Amino acid sequence: MTEPTELIYMSARQVSEYLDLNEKKVYSMANDRILPATKITGKWLFPKILIDRWVMDSCHSGMLSDRMHITGSDDPLLSMLVARMMSQVGKSELISYSSTGSRLGLDLLSRGYADVCTLHWGSVEERGVRHPALLQGYANHQQWVMVHGYTRKQGLMMRSDMHHRCQELDKISQQSWRWVARQAGAGSQQHLEQWLMKQGATFEQLNSNLVAQSERELAGYIARNDADIGFGCQSVALESGLSFVPLVTESFDFVMPQGIYFRRQLQRLFNLLAEPQSQQLAATLGGYDLTGCGKIIWNGQA
Repeated sequence: MTEPTELIYMSARQVSEYLDLNEKKVYSMANDRILPATKITGKWLFPKILIDRWVMDSCHSGMLSDRMHITGSDDPLLSMLVARMMSQVGKSELISYSSTGSRLGLDLLSRGYADVCTLHWGSVEERGVRHPALLQGYANHQQWVMVHGYTRKQGLMMRSDMHHRCQELDKISQQSWRWVARQAGAGSQQHLEQWLMKQGATFEQLNSNLVAQSERELAGYIARNDADIGFGCQSVALESGLSFVPLVTESFDFVMPQGIYFRRQLQRLFNLLAEPQSQQLAATLGGYDLTGCGKIIWNGQA
């Protein structure tokens, strides 16, 4: 007698029986990217191993999960704290962080490829409007919550020999300096374009041939004299030995499905941010204010 073949992929009917759900509900959850699935030639297929993990992640609001992946906006403080957490948990858990920019990070979150997305799409004063407006563009935003991380200073980075030439802000966009752009959908690029608009200019008018995928990549171009100026956060400018002209205080926030908020790794991260050592690290890096970290500031169902 041959052994039964282990089930790898399930149909919508099989998932409905397995989870005791109406088959129409299964299709709806697949279309909304709630259930892990892929569509091949018009037919939904559900990897059984991912269905089982989805069920496990749903237990106790996700507190039983042994991993957490953060994506979205780039930030040196967050990168250092995630590395510190991984050194503490060793090989028993996985906590990862990949910077993709705000918009791509939200795309990945909406498709279930990430647990948490970081974003900085508006100043502290505009956050209550800009951040929710961005999130509401995603079909499953009603399942999300947004939690405040911290504020950061954003502005212009340049080499120290150029600092004195960047004091007249209304004349900067008129110079022939070599600019470094960030990728489309990055919060820093959004800030730069908003600032240029207030100056009566557009990014297309600038001399720019380089696109950086992260804050540190942008700073590296300037430090190596491959470019003259770019837009980013104060902490990256300081660690790269660059001068900095602050232009905006932004809100750096965390977005996640509601159940993920209770995941132990995320709560550990927020607790770590509240510790005196992290406060000191933020002060050393420069430009951060960790007041109010971990506070829920938006609920998609509200």
